[in-house]
Amino acid sequence: MSVPRLAVSVDLVVLTVREQRLSALVWRRDRDPYDGAWSMPGGFIQLDEDLPAAASRLMAERAGLADVRIHLEQLATYGYPDRDPRQRVVSVAYLGLAPDLPASSRAQVLWKPVDDLVHRDRAAFDHRRILLDGVERARAKLEYTSLAAAFAPPEFTVAELRRVYEIVWGTPLDPRNFHRKVTGADRFLIPTGRTTTRDGGRPAQLYTRGDAEQLRPPMLRQRPCPD
Repeated sequence: MSVPRLAVSVDLVVLTVREQRLSALVWRRDRDPYDGAWSMPGGFIQLDEDLPAAASRLMAERAGLADVRIHLEQLATYGYPDRDPRQRVVSVAYLGLAPDLPASSRAQVLWKPVDDLVHRDRAAFDHRRILLDGVERARAKLEYTSLAAAFAPPEFTVAELRRVYEIVWGTPLDPRNFHRKVTGADRFLIPTGRTTTRDGGRPAQLYTRGDAEQLRPPMLRQRPCPD
């Protein structure tokens, strides 16, 4: 029996908050197929590396984010037959999250608001679907884990953290209710004992991320009521 040949690639969904918008790092294609469309940074794995090593390598080589501290986790695998018109390709997507990620030095790699990528710009392959899956994973993880702090600077105010939730979830939150929930979550926030006025108004307490991985109680999103 012949063994079918197929290629394995890694695609990176890298998200951050830039200019108060949830943004993704994309690769502007300059060749067929999908010339001029955007795609996730990525590439094929090498025969002598495993998937995490390939993701780390491509984060440096294709995303231009070498030596950047970033939360990176496997997202999903995409393998339906017609996803690449050139050949049969199975892609393993990774989700990366971090605050204030720098612009890439490569002209083809740029940050774009997620809303523009999803609703306006032309996508290559199935990368719109992969991006949407990554965004939904990020939104869901903000409910049950302390991952929101991965979008925040090392020291942050509750208002700055609330803005992260609002941007990623795409909805405004009640400040007092949010403050009560995040400061009441077990080992989520650690007071530094310092304050800042960078939010404007009265001095605000600065916090750092605690050692909790799971939020207890969770920060649940409000779902729209069914018709």
